[in-house]
Amino acid sequence: MRVAVSGATGTVGRALVRELAARGDEVTALSRDAGRAAAALGVEARAWADPQGARPPADALSDRDAIVNLLGENLAQRWTGEVKRELRDSRVLSTRNLVNGIGELAEDARPRTLVSASGIDVYGPRGDEPVDERASSGNDFLARLVAEWEAEARRAEELGVRVVLLRTAMVLSPAGGALAKMLPFFRLGIGGPVAGGRQYVPWIHLDDVVGVILFCLDTATAAGPINVTAPEPVSNREFSRALGRVLRRPAFWPVPALALKALYGEMATIVTTGQRALPARLTELGYSFRSPELEGALRATTQRPPSRSSSTT
Repeated sequence: MRVAVSGATGTVGRALVRELAARGDEVTALSRDAGRAAAALGVEARAWADPQGARPPADALSDRDAIVNLLGENLAQRWTGEVKRELRDSRVLSTRNLVNGIGELAEDARPRTLVSASGIDVYGPRGDEPVDERASSGNDFLARLVAEWEAEARRAEELGVRVVLLRTAMVLSPAGGALAKMLPFFRLGIGGPVAGGRQYVPWIHLDDVVGVILFCLDTATAAGPINVTAPEPVSNREFSRALGRVLRRPAFWPVPALALKALYGEMATIVTTGQRALPARLTELGYSFRSPELEGALRATTQRPPSRSSSTT
């Protein structure tokens, strides 16, 4: 399979390119700095210097079997007005330009599949309501942003392209992300539940994010929204306790919502609210999770061996 990957030098992109190459696929990385991307990833790279302002080079898209679009500014920062514009534009405008680039190709040169990043936050805060792909979108800033992002990707369906929308939960990765921000506090024994801990934390291990992308590339019936989240969502309190057990540290220090909002502003709502999201479509399609259980996924991420008690249960 010939696959072009945008956002290829990010955490998910690097892991995906590595597995695509390992299974013998021909990968083209789209990057602002093609030379650096080629050196870092060991694959062909094409320069896409301004994803928000220009279409990608046609030769990076033409005659590819699929495109995986992973572009998007990091959410984990204080959301000023300028940052919110960048969060939106880095997703919406870059995806618009990508789809416009596909549209300019001859019909027989267009990719058959577009797998495009999205977010589980599209549902907005939902309390303990079980949420699958049939649920309506939310109405907060992030939910509206994700809905607009997805709409840009779905324009490719009008071009005869199968579109998959990866509504991805919090990714557990040793290379960074939300877990990396939590670990220093938990390792010091001062971690704990946030804002009461009752809100749900949809999560997914990096290995499964990559596994789901490969599965969607290979599965012709995968289309539309896909919740990329582990089968068993947990509350923030349960997540904190599991991380404490893995690190062998206490995890009972509560973090008040007001303190988090003072530190991160509006962005804190990602942590203080949540979604009890379920991977209904992946289950229907027959995807087999690589890391379906939270404690095992946390151990794999932090490279901690199982405790004696956990290995006998």
